[in-house]
Amino acid sequence: MISKLAKSISPFYVMEVLERAQQLERKGINIVHLEIGEPDHNTDSQICKKAVSSIKSGDTKYTHSLGVAELREELSLFYKKKYNLSVCPQNVIITTGSSPALFLCFASILDPGDEIILTDPHYACYPQIIKIAGGVAKFVRIYEQEDFQIDVSRLKKLISKKTKAILINSPSNPTGMLVNNDVMEQLAELRIPIISDEIYHGLVYEGKEQSILEFTESAIVVSGFSKLYSMTGWRLGYMIVPDPYVRPIQKLQQNLFISANSFVQSSGIEALRLSDNKIKNIVGKYKKRRDIMVTGLRDLGFDIKKVPDGAFYVFINTKKINTNSYELAFDILEKSHVALTPGIDFGSGGEGYLRFSYANSVENIKEGIARLKKYIS
Repeated sequence: MISKLAKSISPFYVMEVLERAQQLERKGINIVHLEIGEPDHNTDSQICKKAVSSIKSGDTKYTHSLGVAELREELSLFYKKKYNLSVCPQNVIITTGSSPALFLCFASILDPGDEIILTDPHYACYPQIIKIAGGVAKFVRIYEQEDFQIDVSRLKKLISKKTKAILINSPSNPTGMLVNNDVMEQLAELRIPIISDEIYHGLVYEGKEQSILEFTESAIVVSGFSKLYSMTGWRLGYMIVPDPYVRPIQKLQQNLFISANSFVQSSGIEALRLSDNKIKNIVGKYKKRRDIMVTGLRDLGFDIKKVPDGAFYVFINTKKINTNSYELAFDILEKSHVALTPGIDFGSGGEGYLRFSYANSVENIKEGIARLKKYIS
């Protein structure tokens, strides 16, 4: 028998688009992939060489469940350099990606029926992970005409005795927007634990990203190496948590995941030591791609009210073509061979939108825009 929980979990629609696109590719059809949130370039060779040398030296065993001390210490130094924050290595927990970190976080704070408040639209997997951890997701709508910022007065109306945390994501998937500093300040003043997904930090082109820890010491940060360092397949993430959470999360980690891969953790240390010039080069390439995509979409008649601050997404209102984003995404895929993510993947507030990823080459972005022009015509 299949459990009620398994039956109730929604599909991850971007993966369904990707899987259909792969079916078409096996038939010899060329697909322009603007759906998946995965950097198109390889992991830096410096990081890869470190992994190889670590494996050759026998670095293939279990590590401490909280992570190797050297990586935790390196992350402490990183937060001092980037945010001028004093993060104790003992409060850093290394995980097999940011999604397991989110699950460990939710499982450590939620009893059945407890609630976490998050935005709508939101990263597609948040509500599913909350549900698996026994909690309930409550949504505060954010709107394009408000630059997809959280209206704290609306959020306050959702707070109840069951509210255990507020979940934010900056820069955001799917909108690419940074959460404004004044919003972070207002959220911190609510004295409700804040879980901040900062996986896209570093990929910011306008403004400056702020860690939630700059506003409150009682927050939990979740982040990782997948996006900025192009290490999606390495599965390396981390959490920064207040003292009371360390031991409960450690026990969950021991039972569920044991530890992150040893040689991958060694490579994480190497990633944090990449030169500033290498990071600037990565960010510069994404900014160029973003600008080309935004210009191309505006030329097609789409009204982009505010250019995304960071990440590698543009979230476009496509209701004038079709209000059903799932239907529209698959129609574009079948007829024009451009893969896009339907907005419904990100909640009811995303319906009528499509998410465009510019984690692809300039040539492919231009080709995708050209194909869309024919589709619209």
